[in-house]
Amino acid sequence: MAMSALAEPAPLLDLELRPHRSLSPAGFTLLMAVLGGFGFVTGVLFLAIGAWPVFGFLGLDVLGVYVAFRVSYARARSTADHVRLTGDALTVDQLRPRRAAERWTFQPYWLRVVLDQGRPAGRDRLVLTSHGRRLEVGAFLGPDERARVADLLRDALRRYREPDRNPSTSIMS
Repeated sequence: MAMSALAEPAPLLDLELRPHRSLSPAGFTLLMAVLGGFGFVTGVLFLAIGAWPVFGFLGLDVLGVYVAFRVSYARARSTADHVRLTGDALTVDQLRPRRAAERWTFQPYWLRVVLDQGRPAGRDRLVLTSHGRRLEVGAFLGPDERARVADLLRDALRRYREPDRNPSTSIMS
């Protein structure tokens, strides 16, 4: 008699939230080429008139822009919120730069999703709260993205709390 492993049911919600970076890798390459070319041509012109230190400072400017973008991209890769609602729990895994990953687990039946929009200048917050515990999710998202995530969370929790009752699968039949 062969036994098969039971497959884990599909999650009701599985979100990977990451900060948005508006400049693609191809755009970054183009930007660096334009800045480098402009800096080089301008530096050569300054060299020709005898202002040789300007050439080095223009190179440092380009290097500074390059380093700033690389740091920004690295932080985007190391920042994420993974929200997953399965049959028995809502888990949130938070990954932040220079911090250990954190996992939060909530019982979905009692969980509330609060979108605090009473804050100034688009600084609203998306907070999960249950039994005195509060967790902000997606702090790096824009206001519209936070509202969309709140709607997705509320919808998934509604489906969890009010599953479709199919009489043919009832225990009594």
